[in-house]
Amino acid sequence: MPAPIIRIDAIKKSFGAYKVLDGLSLDVMPGEKLALIGPSGSGKTTILRILMTLESIDAGHIEIEGEQLYHMPRGGRLVPADEAHLHRMRRKIGMVFQLFNLFPHKSVIDNVTLAPILTKGLSRAAAEKRAMELLEMVGLADKAKAMPAQLSGGQKQRVAIARALALAPKIMLFDEVTSALDPELVEEVLAVMRRLAAETDMTMLLVTHEMGFAHDFADRVLFFDRGRIVEEGRPDQIFRQPREERTQAFLKKIIAAGHRV
Repeated sequence: MPAPIIRIDAIKKSFGAYKVLDGLSLDVMPGEKLALIGPSGSGKTTILRILMTLESIDAGHIEIEGEQLYHMPRGGRLVPADEAHLHRMRRKIGMVFQLFNLFPHKSVIDNVTLAPILTKGLSRAAAEKRAMELLEMVGLADKAKAMPAQLSGGQKQRVAIARALALAPKIMLFDEVTSALDPELVEEVLAVMRRLAAETDMTMLLVTHEMGFAHDFADRVLFFDRGRIVEEGRPDQIFRQPREERTQAFLKKIIAAGHRV
């Protein structure tokens, strides 16, 4: 068995008196497609933000490819990571956010090329060649010179996916990437993600309320509640035969709201 690409060991995270993650441990294998589901406030997005170093941890350890994320060795012991270490580790991970976060004053192709030029030292020609390949993949090569204000929400989200892929991350994080979209635009984003899952060996973690998509996309589904993993398993087991009462109650509400699972 290969070693986990992500190893989360007993991490804790609180915001004030509110305990978001409570001793969470989780291994993710290389190439695994993981769907994180559960009620709002259960800690799903916080996990992604912690992996992206947008939030720190209060306790515990995280390893990416066997290397500590928030700690580094010094003098024979582990000490808190400095910014240079965090920056280097961050390059292994890409994240697509709920609200796109495109630079409004830059064209589509400039949004996609900026990070590779600044952080990887790519020439503009090389960065633009790769950007056009990625825009072709997400179906937006004809929008390369457009500004974000000229795009639909679904198109903006597809540009955001291309931008994250431009840094060639080994791990991709998706945080409710369809929840800000009009219903008719959701499918165009999900189609890109299906293609990514089918055609790449990237490790992918997805936080979503699109249960039907989670079922089709994931190798493994984790159901979160109150900062803990209540149940995990293959999609068919979680969605068709959940063992835990809390999972059953959550999915019953989802179905009652008209969502496919």
